[in-house]
Amino acid sequence: MEMTWVWTGMVTLSLIFGLLSGNLDAVSAAALEGARSAIELSFSMAGVLCLWSGVMEIMNACGLSAGLARLFRPLLRRLLPEASRDPETLAEVSANVSANLLGLGNAATPLGIRAARRMARGCEGTASDELCLLVVLNTASIQLIPATIASVRVAAGCGTPFDILPAVWLASVLSVAAGLTAAWLLSQGRGRR
Repeated sequence: MEMTWVWTGMVTLSLIFGLLSGNLDAVSAAALEGARSAIELSFSMAGVLCLWSGVMEIMNACGLSAGLARLFRPLLRRLLPEASRDPETLAEVSANVSANLLGLGNAATPLGIRAARRMARGCEGTASDELCLLVVLNTASIQLIPATIASVRVAAGCGTPFDILPAVWLASVLSVAAGLTAAWLLSQGRGRR
């Protein structure tokens, strides 16, 4: 609801300043151009996201995503010992990490929400350290194939959208390492109180 007020305020201020400065035509033209660009970007991204979501469905059907999730379970059991006691929660977390690994943030989000709901059952209104760690892992997400970023680059006219892979891999590893370190330090600090 708050964002409605923010956007309404921005549009209103733009119209007022456009009217006061005599540039209302330019404001109107910029608004229409922005809307056109947003539609073009949405359509171009939709194609790439449909492609990778289809790839994820094929991986689910042939069992490859389950195998990838099994690969992460030993690591997730060490990171999230409480959540790993429930096989369904561990499966949701593993699937979420797998989808993030493939750069499918849109497919990973529902999996992460389901995992977080399962993990929050015993929290009584306060997020546990493991639930916070899940949010950190989901937000930082190591990506092998940055499908969403590649689709934005294609929409912007890039001929080689995956030439950023080394930078994405390095940034992903560093963000996960920083997130895990911060989560560990904060949980240790809270444990001392």
